[in-house]
Amino acid sequence: MGKHRLGCVLVFSVIASLGLVSFTSCLVAEAKRPKKADLKLDGKLCFLPASHGFGFGVAALICLSIAQIIGNVLVCANYWSRSGKARKAKKPILTAILLAFSWISFGVAIILISTVTSMSRRQPYGEGWLDGECYMVRGGVYISSGFLSLAAVLALLGIAAITITTNQVDQGQKVYAQNA
Repeated sequence: MGKHRLGCVLVFSVIASLGLVSFTSCLVAEAKRPKKADLKLDGKLCFLPASHGFGFGVAALICLSIAQIIGNVLVCANYWSRSGKARKAKKPILTAILLAFSWISFGVAIILISTVTSMSRRQPYGEGWLDGECYMVRGGVYISSGFLSLAAVLALLGIAAITITTNQVDQGQKVYAQNA
């Protein structure tokens, strides 16, 4: 039981750390995004240099994706562990709501971060980001996507905590019943 708890704490720590790195990367990317002063116009053509926000956006995407994968593997592993059959969840409605919230937050965050990170790349004269026009990232988009990524990770941790404590309580009752 001690190794199981240590493993859970380690996995929880990894998921939480990846979520915090994703959130922090979004905050830094917001500060490093291209500004209006960086935009250069030449008649109808525009130029926007690459920004450091691109690298931080990629880091946020990678960390959030890895956290989502690890968290869902943990939840599925606890759900199917030991007996090989699916366990009946003690709090199925709460677990389903948190799982749906986690995936929706994750999906929206990935779309936002991907889009604004793509806009943070170099936009040469005549090429731009879309249809030859330059587009700039609005203020607050990275921050809002950072909060969405944090929400997705927190929901995952909540699901994992519910499933792990439910499984540990079930196992504790089984051991007690066998000793009686």
